[in-house]
Amino acid sequence: MSGTLVLNASYEPLCVVPVRRAVVLLLLEKAVVERPGDRVLHSERLDVVAPSVVRLQRYVRVPRRSHAPITRRAVLARDHERCAYCSGRADTIDHVVPRSRSGPNAWENVVAACARCNHRKADRLLSEIGWELRFTPRPRTRRSSVTACTRAGQTGSPTCSGGRTPSSPDRPRHRRAPRSAARPRPGPSLLRKSWC
Repeated sequence: MSGTLVLNASYEPLCVVPVRRAVVLLLLEKAVVERPGDRVLHSERLDVVAPSVVRLQRYVRVPRRSHAPITRRAVLARDHERCAYCSGRADTIDHVVPRSRSGPNAWENVVAACARCNHRKADRLLSEIGWELRFTPRPRTRRSSVTACTRAGQTGSPTCSGGRTPSSPDRPRHRRAPRSAARPRPGPSLLRKSWC
């Protein structure tokens, strides 16, 4: 194993650090060994068992986002890759109230759209061209992005694929889970904290 799992004082996993960094945490008495590894590190005066899991002595508060960031992939996943104007296959996103007219970059103002509708709408309001949204855009929470279509047995449910089965011709059979549904990866800011 090339890394060591670092647990918070509450046994919450924080990140994986190199074994050398984990040994430094142990020597500075900032962490304790929860599970020893199978390797031994030797120095001139000391032999240390390389840990595979360490737990911090003090609790470290990790900042969490309260809402999911607005990305093209997340908007397309929220809207089931359907255009909000014509219900065709969406391949881009559109601001309902255009940014050029002081429209916010918020979940309630961003929808999935096909290239044709996006081009026809341009920077106009829906009332100016007589269009209506087919649904009300809602914010996507982290919880809903994690419970995407990754669980077995949920492929044809209305909450997972919008009522379409995976054999629909307009939908590929194998889809990657949204990035936010993958295992969370701590950013470099976690590794620069005083405890690491």
